[in-house]
Amino acid sequence: MNILLVDDDSESRHNVAIFLDELGHKVVETGNGDEALEKYAHEHFHIIFSDIRMPGISGLDLIKKVKKTEKGRDTEIVIITGYGDMTTSIEALRAGAYDYLLKPINIDELVKVIDRIGEHTALLKENEILTKKFDDAVKAATNETRQQLTKLQKAYCDLMGLGDIGIFSLKLHEIFEHSQKLHEDRSIPVLIEGETGTGKEVIARFIHLGRDGYASPFVDLNCAAMAQNIFESELFGYEAGSFTGGLPRGQKGKLDAAFGGTLFLDEVADMSLELQAKLLRVIQEKEYYRVGGLKKIKTDVRIICATNVDVEKRVSEGLFRQDLYYRLNVGRIRIPPLRERTEEILPLAKVFLEEFSQKRKKRFKSISDEASAIFLSHNWPGNIRELKNVVEWIVFMFDEEIVRPEHMNIIKGPSDRPKKEKETPDIFVPEEFMLPKDNFNIDEFMNTIIKKALKMHKGNKSETARYLGVTRRSLYCRLRNIEGVDTE
Repeated sequence: MNILLVDDDSESRHNVAIFLDELGHKVVETGNGDEALEKYAHEHFHIIFSDIRMPGISGLDLIKKVKKTEKGRDTEIVIITGYGDMTTSIEALRAGAYDYLLKPINIDELVKVIDRIGEHTALLKENEILTKKFDDAVKAATNETRQQLTKLQKAYCDLMGLGDIGIFSLKLHEIFEHSQKLHEDRSIPVLIEGETGTGKEVIARFIHLGRDGYASPFVDLNCAAMAQNIFESELFGYEAGSFTGGLPRGQKGKLDAAFGGTLFLDEVADMSLELQAKLLRVIQEKEYYRVGGLKKIKTDVRIICATNVDVEKRVSEGLFRQDLYYRLNVGRIRIPPLRERTEEILPLAKVFLEEFSQKRKKRFKSISDEASAIFLSHNWPGNIRELKNVVEWIVFMFDEEIVRPEHMNIIKGPSDRPKKEKETPDIFVPEEFMLPKDNFNIDEFMNTIIKKALKMHKGNKSETARYLGVTRRSLYCRLRNIEGVDTE
């Protein structure tokens, strides 16, 4: 190490210099602070050992002047003091000194402090290198995220009829134009209303991304998916020791994760009145407290809420805060159900048909007039999500060029079901199949059918494929994704 030794006691200074030299360090000696500053200006020193009391510039003044220089952060200063100067020594430590040594200098203590500084310097250097690597990695990840978000935005727009596909109704056009305006003003909170499956999250993501993409976090949280006390800690985070079972260091919440971007709160009408008041404070004051915390935390986040219930009715029933409703109502969007946008049904069905046919390498290219009539006559209680699931089921189960009525038993009404003559009821009656209100996992549904059909035919895959009306290749592709099924 390069060491600057500053002490007006020449004999003591010289003895220390000889010892440090024998340890392999390069030592420069000075007898006062002025000379030390001059040498420091022209040469870099890892450590400065300085007496606290000297004529001219004191050791305390020397520390302050060195720490003000640009390279001062890379130099550690150790003061040399007597027992009577402890108050000044404490002041020196506060000014930036690394440590102190008492006179007369103990050689063992001198070696220990140099070793500690060496380790400290090495850690700082390693941290600097890691920080640079981290910054480079963040920059690269940011660029990649921008590209991913652009692709994501296009994918969502394509899904809802934007971009090259086109918008399929005047109402949808109005919704997206309104959403673009909301995208351009992050200060306006948004409330999106619509039945399950109408595409509320799609609209929320479009408000976040806009037409050109937006490289910032989009964080979603379902207000009905967990108990309110757990939901609160998820939303706001919590401090250490806030509750039993929490992490020892506490944890940041979704508001932290969404900083600079968008927080999407789905099913906001299921939030408790107490949490509604806290959410209103976040919207109005841009600040919040963590669970168990005493410090206000400032935030910069766009709030988008969604619900599938009548919020005005909830307000009248006292289940939703009126002040929060009025605040959210500034950016209110209502998405009509698919049955009120019948002009979108066939165009969307064709989009999904092309998407799944390419994905599963099927031949479907169009929908017959008879099948189109079935699509248009169905009420679609599950909205776009149900429509997408039905088309995926058709593509999975069949492989023809045109969708025909016989492919669509899954959405026929009970009155269309033919009379049964046999006394034993079918295990599965497609005409009576009812879709769940909230979510429907079509992959799990189809896997169950396949496993039952395979068991029915005692593992014979050819017979199973014929029974299901699919090719052997389609069946084998599906079997690879089902756990516990032999594909050999």
